[in-house]
Amino acid sequence: MVCQTLGVSRSHVVARMNRSSDWVDRRKSPPRPDDTEVKQAIYSLIKDRATFGYRRIWGRLRIDGYKINHKRIYRVMRDEGLLLWRQGQRPIDTRKHEGTIAVLESDTRWCSDGLELSCDNGERVRIAFALDCCDREAMSWVATTKGIDAGLVGDLMMQAIEKRFGPNGKPVKPIEWLTDNGSCYTAAETRQFAKQLGLKPVTTPVTSPQSNGMAESFVKTLKRDYANLADRSDSKTVMAQLNKWFEDYNSFHPHSALGYLPPKLFRERRAVN
Repeated sequence: MVCQTLGVSRSHVVARMNRSSDWVDRRKSPPRPDDTEVKQAIYSLIKDRATFGYRRIWGRLRIDGYKINHKRIYRVMRDEGLLLWRQGQRPIDTRKHEGTIAVLESDTRWCSDGLELSCDNGERVRIAFALDCCDREAMSWVATTKGIDAGLVGDLMMQAIEKRFGPNGKPVKPIEWLTDNGSCYTAAETRQFAKQLGLKPVTTPVTSPQSNGMAESFVKTLKRDYANLADRSDSKTVMAQLNKWFEDYNSFHPHSALGYLPPKLFRERRAVN
């Protein structure tokens, strides 16, 4: 009753009562491992990947053979002042969205969207891309200093088909082609050509960008990890770097939904298994 009133454990009180007068607490925390090698590996990564958080750093180190816990990476980066600034809480979106974009198998659903990059000289580069909703690989992209039209979207779809099925190949079953309601995607020419390629056009509800959230997330990644750190003096300079950005994303960039593996490595390991 006394222990209950004081809010202490009875077992702890009994243990203290039965201790000898010369009792000494010899419990010690486990020795902290030497972080020198880990620090060097982290610094070598963030030198060229300043926008990588501790999770992506951990994912890359794990791929490179480091058997290390993500909590240790967090501790080291925290002590070294290398953690990214944590953004505030996002405002609650009242629009209802109950769909699931991700799929379990590759070449089941592809998504597409566009983005615009401004250059230092005032020019603008507009990019459209195709992304697999399972393995997240950016299969194809097109870019222009003008507007994205139905012709460019047709080229985008054709490149994606050739990337996955070869120059003369077609999917066995129709692949869903998920986009927003942009005129270049909803044009009759685009929809007809998509069906000829073995794609099934699917558009998101109006004013509901989260319905194509995977593509929206890729736009954010491309701008944050590549465009914002690159030389954007003019459109020619930007367009010359696009192939490098997309290849780096596919072969190097860890993705949380893929177990922190880049898309190409995820596809390779899945093919083996």
